[in-house]
Amino acid sequence: MRLDNLFSKKEPVYMAHVYYGDPNENFSKKAIVVLCDRGVDIIEFGIPFSDPTSDGPVFQRACERALKGGMTPSKAIEGIRLLRESGVSNSIIVTSYYNIVYHKGIDKFIESIKEAGADGLIVPNVPYEEADPLLESGNKHGIEIIFLVAPTTPERRLKEIIKRARGFLYVVSVTGVTGARKDIQDSTFDLIKRVRKYSDIPLLVGFGISKPEHARDIIAAGANGVITGSAIALIYEKNLDNPEMHLEEIGTFANSIKQGCREGIRLKE
Repeated sequence: MRLDNLFSKKEPVYMAHVYYGDPNENFSKKAIVVLCDRGVDIIEFGIPFSDPTSDGPVFQRACERALKGGMTPSKAIEGIRLLRESGVSNSIIVTSYYNIVYHKGIDKFIESIKEAGADGLIVPNVPYEEADPLLESGNKHGIEIIFLVAPTTPERRLKEIIKRARGFLYVVSVTGVTGARKDIQDSTFDLIKRVRKYSDIPLLVGFGISKPEHARDIIAAGANGVITGSAIALIYEKNLDNPEMHLEEIGTFANSIKQGCREGIRLKE
């Protein structure tokens, strides 16, 4: 289901981040299908990069494995097309560092992911002040450019980002990089409240989410959904010679996070 329809429903939204090609392309395709079948609404489709500065050790290893396996930006974009042709209809948001987008050409990159079947784009190392070319091309091709906000985002800047935000806001729950955490920090709940003072734009909270209780508490606090990533990679990297034996475990994890989201909705009512 595409973004507009997805957020028009009362159902909480779950986005799962997968670095495509880790540890191989065939596994990524199977894992994405399992995730979609077990409760994930949006696939955050990561294009592996050699210097993923927003990512922690788990995703750094994922990028390194995918690149060593021969994954390239062009192969990854073709992977979106293959997923669509195989019947995956969930929203797909591409995450790519700006170096890749700039090297291919902003308009050409955005046009190519749209043609492949993507719905949006996250570029974590581009501040909103420098995002005009991305927004212009996104508007031209029908790709939502997703902005990030963090607990350290000052109030004035937060208001400006909200004004320009499209699709949804990616709420970074911690001051740091991606990776599973034990607890949700109070600053995450404070940030949800701060955004809600100015806008009812959909909020998806990521970085550190790894338990159903995290999802429950974040939804109950007023967010529209949660994002997991490293927690999924941690499951299959236990056995990289045969990652497919962990597909059921990945599905069970996804289902538990979705159930946590639904429990959060019930707590709000």
